[in-house]
Amino acid sequence: MKYFLFVWCCIVPLLAMARQVVVDTAAAPLNGPWKFATGDDLRRADPGFDDAGWEQVDLTPPPGAHDGDVGLSGYVPGWCARGHAGYHGYAWYRLKVNVAAGIGDTLLLAAPASVDDAYQLFVNGQSFGGNARFNGTRPVVYSIRPRVFRLPLASAAVTPEGNRTLVLAFRVWMDAGSLSGGNDVGGIHIAPVTGTAKTLLPHYRMQWRQTILGYIVDVIEPLIFIVLAFMAYRHARASRQSRFYRWLMCALVLTALVRVNQATYSWWQFESIQVYDLARNFLLVPLVLGAWTITWYHGLRSAQPAKPPVLIAVLTVLLLCAQLLHLQYVHLVPPAINKVATIVSSYLRLLLIACLLLIAINALRHKHRDRWLILPAMLLVSIGLFADELSSLGVQGIWFPFGVGVSRTQFAYAVLEGYLLVWLLRRGGLGSGIPVNSE
Repeated sequence: MKYFLFVWCCIVPLLAMARQVVVDTAAAPLNGPWKFATGDDLRRADPGFDDAGWEQVDLTPPPGAHDGDVGLSGYVPGWCARGHAGYHGYAWYRLKVNVAAGIGDTLLLAAPASVDDAYQLFVNGQSFGGNARFNGTRPVVYSIRPRVFRLPLASAAVTPEGNRTLVLAFRVWMDAGSLSGGNDVGGIHIAPVTGTAKTLLPHYRMQWRQTILGYIVDVIEPLIFIVLAFMAYRHARASRQSRFYRWLMCALVLTALVRVNQATYSWWQFESIQVYDLARNFLLVPLVLGAWTITWYHGLRSAQPAKPPVLIAVLTVLLLCAQLLHLQYVHLVPPAINKVATIVSSYLRLLLIACLLLIAINALRHKHRDRWLILPAMLLVSIGLFADELSSLGVQGIWFPFGVGVSRTQFAYAVLEGYLLVWLLRRGGLGSGIPVNSE
């Protein structure tokens, strides 16, 4: 009996400590284990809330783990890979943190750098903000950016040992549209990190550096596209092939808008994910597909039948309508109609691929004089335009040279820009037309 009491007295304090995390001046990821539960109740933010029946989630990443986008380190699978497959909506994470004595009154928290899709931080029951507006039935979500919060140590409860206790609670929400992102989506993917200004700010700057480097190509490439569009505009004014160059200019500008919007959404928070979804997936993407298809038609026009521009225009308008009904984050129709619109959108994209193949085949069959100049550009553009279709075939879509994500589309567009630059400079500088007899 005495032996049993001795073991019990040793185990109980260890079990209590297992539910807490002790932090000091060093920058330390709060891997947990966190208490986790699906559903929503604002009483869960209260430090005295009973979470004894909640499951535990460990956010400790395997060595070398990073996200599949820009290369942020410390990535772990979300709740869909932890027994909650198919779940979307609200969930909560809670963790009790013991702050070692001697830190002072300043302790910082770097927010999770990757969350599906929105979070709201509570410390000892007090809301500290997040990346969304939670004032409606469906949050208005903005991008997840590196962010630092100052934790309220002065008002924290003090233990007999002189430590101070904080209860961190993250209220997380994921939209149903994010379920298409894979089998490991849902909730917090990268653990928050605590530390003092001296120890934590280097980590915060590193996260920003990774975020900027991950999207800097999406700023540089659009700038080059705009320069190329200006060159195409000049050719349109002086060339007999004015239709080709006008459509090339439009396609380049639209492509630049699609690419740069990814960087502006990720770096700033003036555009919600709902607005991003409307601007990119409903408006810009269908227009880009249609503009490039008509561009290549006019570039190889002498080898083409007369009707395709009308067909391409009809397909583009239909794709706009289908995209509007199957937006991921703007829910205008019931889920059943959304699924039908998704299928229709996929088939319309395949029809546009068929139009491009028909244009290429006709150019080869009729031995259009510019076919070997235009077809490589068509291929490079198509790699970017139909990235989803290529990924569905198992073609690798991203690489991480030097720890920074670079996508297949970015590589293809970089080559395309060099190709078009030589193309347009040759047309302007040497006078040997490309294309010289398109119409």
